[in-house]
Amino acid sequence: MKLGTLRTNSGFVVVAVVESEGEQRFLPLTQIDPSIPNSMRELLQQSNGLEKCRAALQRGLQTELRIDGTLMAPIPDPGKIICIGLNYRDHAEESGMDIPEEPVCFSKFGNSIIGPGEAIRLPRVSSKVDYEAELVVVIGKAGYEIPKEKAFEHVAGYCNGHDVSARDWQIGKPGKQWLLGKTPDTFAPIGPWLVAADEIDDPHNLELALRLNGERMQTGNTREFIFGIDEVIAYISQIVTLQPGDIIFTGTPPGVGMGRDPQVWLQPGDTVEVEVSGLGVLSNPVIGPQ
Repeated sequence: MKLGTLRTNSGFVVVAVVESEGEQRFLPLTQIDPSIPNSMRELLQQSNGLEKCRAALQRGLQTELRIDGTLMAPIPDPGKIICIGLNYRDHAEESGMDIPEEPVCFSKFGNSIIGPGEAIRLPRVSSKVDYEAELVVVIGKAGYEIPKEKAFEHVAGYCNGHDVSARDWQIGKPGKQWLLGKTPDTFAPIGPWLVAADEIDDPHNLELALRLNGERMQTGNTREFIFGIDEVIAYISQIVTLQPGDIIFTGTPPGVGMGRDPQVWLQPGDTVEVEVSGLGVLSNPVIGPQ
C-alpha cells in the first residue's frame, strides 16, 4: 500500500492511496471512510489507522471513485526529523571520518521538508551544497526505551529521502555548524509516497541510487548499514520518545559530491533523483537564491 499526501485540484489536502505509479491514479480514503483523517501524521496516530486504510482501499477498488492532484511530502509536518550520519562505512571513509562506535545523530527543522517535484533552493550564503540519497523510516507507534527486538513494531513504513547538505556550513564553519548546514529551507525532500512496512520484505537489503541530471552519482545497499534500523530506533529512544509521524533519515552511501575529485556541488538548473528499491523515485529540481 502506497499512501500519499495529495493536494487536490480544488486545493484540499487529503491522504490518498497511490493506485498506479505510472498514471498516478489516486484513491481518496476519507471519501470511503470518513474516520480516516486528511493528515498522514494524524492517521498514524490512530492505533488502527493503517488497517482502516487497507480496508478502505479494498472497498474503493470496487468503485470508480478517483481524484486528481499533486503529491506533496507524504508527511509534510513531521514532529521530529532525526538523521543518522556516517552510517555507511565507505561513506565515512570517503569523508575522512572515523568509523563511529555509536550512531551519529543530528536533526533538521520542519522548514526543510519538501515533496516530489518541489524545488531545492540554494542559499545565497552557501556555495558547497551537496546531495545525499537516504532511506527514511517513518514511525507509526509511540515508544520510549524501545528494545531493539521490538523496534520494527514501531515502524509504519518507508520512503525516499534526500539529505541536502551545505558543506561549507556543516564542516567549514568554526565549531562545525551541523544543524545550520543541514536544515536550510527545502533541504529535506521526502517521498513521493509512504510504502507500508509490511510491503518491504527486508529493509536491510534495499538498493539506493542518486542521479544528478541523469548521471548516477551514488549507489548503495542498506545491508551496508553500520547501525541497522532496529539499533537506531533503540538508541534514539533511550533519550527521546518517538511519536507517530516522526521520521528518521538513516544515512547515505558513498558517492557524495564532497568526496569526489573534483568535488561536485548542486547548481541551479540541476535535477536530482533519489530511488530506493520498492519506494518509487523522488525527483526535485534545484534553483538558485530567490
